[in-house]
This record gives sequence, structure tokens and C-alpha cells, in this order.
Amino acid sequence: MSETKVDIAVVGTGPAGLAAGLALQKSGYSVAVIGPPGLESDKRTSALLAGSIKFLEQLGVWPALAPSAAPLRTLRIVDATDRLIRAPEVLFDSTEIGLDAFGYNVANTVLVSELAMKVGRSDIIRLAATAENISISTESIRILLSNGATVEALLVVGADGRRSATRTAAGISVDSWRYDQAALVVNVNHTLSHNDTSTEFHTATGPFTLVPLPGRRSSLVWVGSGDETDRRAALSDGDLGRVIEARSASILGAITIEGRRQVFPLAGMTAHQFAAARVALVGEAAHVFPPIGAQGLNLGYRDVSTLADLVAGPLADPGAAERLVGFDAARRRDVISRTVAVDSLNRTLLSDLVPVQGIRGLGLFLLDRLPPLRRAIMRHGVDAG
Repeated sequence: MSETKVDIAVVGTGPAGLAAGLALQKSGYSVAVIGPPGLESDKRTSALLAGSIKFLEQLGVWPALAPSAAPLRTLRIVDATDRLIRAPEVLFDSTEIGLDAFGYNVANTVLVSELAMKVGRSDIIRLAATAENISISTESIRILLSNGATVEALLVVGADGRRSATRTAAGISVDSWRYDQAALVVNVNHTLSHNDTSTEFHTATGPFTLVPLPGRRSSLVWVGSGDETDRRAALSDGDLGRVIEARSASILGAITIEGRRQVFPLAGMTAHQFAAARVALVGEAAHVFPPIGAQGLNLGYRDVSTLADLVAGPLADPGAAERLVGFDAARRRDVISRTVAVDSLNRTLLSDLVPVQGIRGLGLFLLDRLPPLRRAIMRHGVDAG
């Protein structure tokens, strides 16, 4: 069978892997992207923050995505826990930090489709097969594909998800954990305008978040215990729409369900290293977040952008140890700090301890009353992409 030799091979064809191929090819390296086509059945959306939008603009993909995306101009947090200590409602307006929008919400299928078309129009070698075996040596990495072909590369970028074969081949271990929660994900239609506002209700079993889509439509991520999420997912469309309207205090009017619903158990994972010998990990191969705070894909694009910057410049060995040591160090602080923040936020919602509720309430109170603090948090948040 055939053998392909490239500077960089990207394993994975999701939104992180396809973007990695485009970003690394822009640096002047020969690139192959390995993996099957994306799944049409994924009905999830991604809230891409300002940093991610800038990154996609640099790749030349954003103009094609923009017509299918909804701006997130205002973020609202509502304490719906009914506990003794409740936080005030907090509004974050993008104009406070000089932005037209914090970011944009776009369907994953649309995002992957546009990235795949951009890859197809580039000089990137697209190999529609899976990586069956990854053999790492000091000089290069050799990948045996499911169709019998082989790829040899100086650097392999693992963008192959939370069960990453690339990560396993590199001998990188992980810390992983599960929550006694699951997320119900579904798109909805509503009779009132969302006014480009994303609303997150904090409940005693997790956040209930409505994120704008174009028109009078929104994507819903409703986190709860595993049992209650299964019960909600089993409701008829009519009953589920009424339950969602009640939980959202009718802020969007009457709700009707659009398409099928999906349920995802909540889990987290962080790789012990983000790089090893001739291997760099990006996206969910490096870190997995629960769907809270719009961190997941935004951090994945930050991974890719950082890697592309580190291998840019005079063309040399993109898998050189000093480059990968720099990548690991550059990503570690960002990923760990945001992992702690998201995990802490989720656990404070679940806690019945009055002191913990008080700390969460005080934090939101200070964000509401101290504009400089609120602006600093907003700037830090949108930089996640």
C-alpha cells in the first residue's frame, strides 16, 4: 500500500483537528489530516468566544460561518436554587469591554462542514481512514491506517478525542473524573425573541442554559442528576417544551422542540502532559470539560493557536523537543486554571452547605456591584478561545 511522508500529521477530523490542519499548513509545513468524515447526527452547538472567532477569521473560515451563527451580546446569570442564600441576577454586556458580542453560537455540523470544505480546497492531504497503529521513534512517527496505507511525520497532533489513540501511543496518562450528573441537549423554538442574550439559570442540580441561535431559536443545555435527566429526555415533545418553559420562567415564551434530544453524562479529564516525544495533544485529547462556561472547544482552539505559533518561523523540525516543551508549559496553566474554575462552579451549585452557598452568592454579588471586577472577568472569559 501507499506511504505518505509529511511534516505534520493531524489525527482527528472534528472541529479541533480540522482547524489544526489549516493552522499548521499556514505555517508552511506539509500536513495530512487523518480520520473519517464528521457525524451528521451531532445536534450540539458551540458557543465560540471572541478569541475563537478571531482564530477562525485568521483561517479564512469565519465569513462562511457567520450567516449561520447567532451573536451573544449579553450573558445573564439567574440564581434559581431556592436556597437560603441566593445570589442576585447578574448581567454581562459585551459593550462594557468594547465588543459587539462576546462570541457566536454555531451548530457543530455547520462548523465541521465549513472547516472540512476549507481543508478540501487546500494543499492538505486528506486521508479518510482511522489510525490503527502509531509507532513513535526519536526521528519520526509512523502511522498505519485502517486502509493499509502508512503515514510518516515529524510531528503528530492528537485531536482524536477523549479516548485518544494518539495519547495512548505516546504513553500519556490522564486524571479523569465523573459527576453524578448528565446534560440534556436539545434545540428549541420559542415565541419571544432572545435578544441575543444567553441566560444561565443556576439550579440545585446544575445549570440550565439557553444560548441563542438564529431567529427565535435557542440551544438548551440542561444539567441535572442522571435520573432526572433521563426522565426529562423520555418526555414527549409537547411535555418537554412545557417543562422547559416553566423552568425558564417563560422568558422566551412558549417552547417547542426542534429535532431530537441528546443526553451526555458529565465527566472531566486532564492529560498529565499536553506533549511528549513528537506528539502534541489538542482539544478533548488533552482536556475534557463539562458543558459549563463555554470552555471546551474554545480551549481546544487556544491549544491549536498556541501550537501553530510555536512551530511557525523558519521551517525546521516541528516535532523538536524544545518546541513541544514550550507547548506543554504554555497550555498547562491555562487549562488547569479553567478546569479548577469550572469544577468549583459546578460543585458549589450542588453543595447544600450554607457557607459554600454564601461564597458563591458573594462572588456573584461582587460581580454585579463592582464594574472593574466584572470587566476583568469578562475579558478573561472571552480570551478562552
